[in-house]
Amino acid sequence: MNKLASAGLGLALLTAYAPAAQATTTDPTVVTTTTGAVRGTSGPQTRTFQGIPYATATRFTAPTPITPWQGTRDATKPGNVCAQPPGYPIGKPSSHEDCLNLNVTTPTPAQRGKLPVIVWIHGGSLMYGMGDLYGADRLAAGGAVVVSVNYRLGVTSFLTHPSLPDSGNLALDDQRAALRWVRGNIAAFGGDPRNVTIMGQSGGGFAVCGHLASPASAGLFQRAIIQSAPCGDASRTKAAALAESTDVIKKAGCADASDVASCLRDLPISKLLDAYGTNREPRPYSGSPSLPLPVEQSLRTGRFNRVPVLVGVNHDEENGMILGLELATGKPMPAKDYRPAIKQAYGRDAATVLRRYPLGDSAGQTLAAVKTDSTWSTPTLDTARALSRWTTTRMFEFAEQQTPWYAGYPKPSFPAAAQHMAELPYLFDLSLFEKLSPQQSALADRLIATWTRFARTGDPNGGSDPAWPRLRDDRGQAGWHVQSLTGGAWKRADFATDHHYRFWTTVTN
Repeated sequence: MNKLASAGLGLALLTAYAPAAQATTTDPTVVTTTTGAVRGTSGPQTRTFQGIPYATATRFTAPTPITPWQGTRDATKPGNVCAQPPGYPIGKPSSHEDCLNLNVTTPTPAQRGKLPVIVWIHGGSLMYGMGDLYGADRLAAGGAVVVSVNYRLGVTSFLTHPSLPDSGNLALDDQRAALRWVRGNIAAFGGDPRNVTIMGQSGGGFAVCGHLASPASAGLFQRAIIQSAPCGDASRTKAAALAESTDVIKKAGCADASDVASCLRDLPISKLLDAYGTNREPRPYSGSPSLPLPVEQSLRTGRFNRVPVLVGVNHDEENGMILGLELATGKPMPAKDYRPAIKQAYGRDAATVLRRYPLGDSAGQTLAAVKTDSTWSTPTLDTARALSRWTTTRMFEFAEQQTPWYAGYPKPSFPAAAQHMAELPYLFDLSLFEKLSPQQSALADRLIATWTRFARTGDPNGGSDPAWPRLRDDRGQAGWHVQSLTGGAWKRADFATDHHYRFWTTVTN
């Protein structure tokens, strides 16, 4: 969302990603792209191609077209993971900067150019993660070509300085370059380049919000799925980006350099990662040609790419954060810590919050309910309401309570339920989680069928599940239909009441 959408770069990338030639081989594991042939793997239900480069990354500059290769490139294993520090299991420590590669999973057989395309933008607070973590076999077998993308993260994307004209929003630049690659190449894998859905969760969901608001992303996708990412928090000001970066540049030892840009470019990547640290949740900044308005303002005023949107949140988002702290400390949150935690989080509104949410049997579970409602549920409904005034919008709440826990970790002190990320093992093969039970697998099949229907037509309705109406903000609360997705019957959630929506609209902190 920074200067990444210059006319020159756009022309170069469009030229590089011209429509792909037809593959001349009958080998189903070989596909010819605009830059060369790739050889993947083929199974009974899907073909998979991994580590395909879609652009070249040079530190703090916009992505550039890759050099075509001769012969057939091996695409049977993942490509480089983008530079990131150690941290969460959803990521992998890496010092690689030339890491712009993607993975394609397509049903076997696939009729050329006919299937809907889902471009998956992984989460990880825009700090961690890689596309190949999310096995896409089941999602692709449901009837879509699935593309997962590696893009620059953390300091390599979001460090901002006047001497680095491309810096600040390179994650979105990279994703946009990947979408151009999809437009030029996906037909050779069986996908329809005119029917692309961008889909992201958490940090990846915030990126989807950014593309909705970005004029530079117009026409590169036809639908959007946002999971666990209220768009009101999807961007920041350039002043905030510069202020954060000033601190990072000082820690990196480049603040007093005669040439700050050269100093930053010449530093070992390990020093940049150390200076940036691990405790940040960066966002693209607004006020640039590719993101003229804050994302929230763009959606509220209708100045965004108006495509059908599926947007949702998990019923118990913050359970994951609280239980993560429990795993780190080895013990549940003590009851005596509940009131101080509320005071720290809500300041002058703490007394009001404590009256609405008195301490229950579990301090951690009670705090998680408070933060789920304030940080996730309320702003997600705000996002859906804003979108619905201008485009077809359907909202969901993933509310299944019997969800798989993290594989190999001790059982938590209270049920994880529909925690942050809980829906992901239903959509992807994720070794992070315990294996799905037969009942959970049945729900997975329903979710995959629904997501792929939306990708195909822009409407998730179909099959044997009850009708899922659009959210209609012009009808007041009666029009705020939020579909509750569980292993039982899908139905309208009493969302505003359940999450104290009206209460949180009056809390100022």
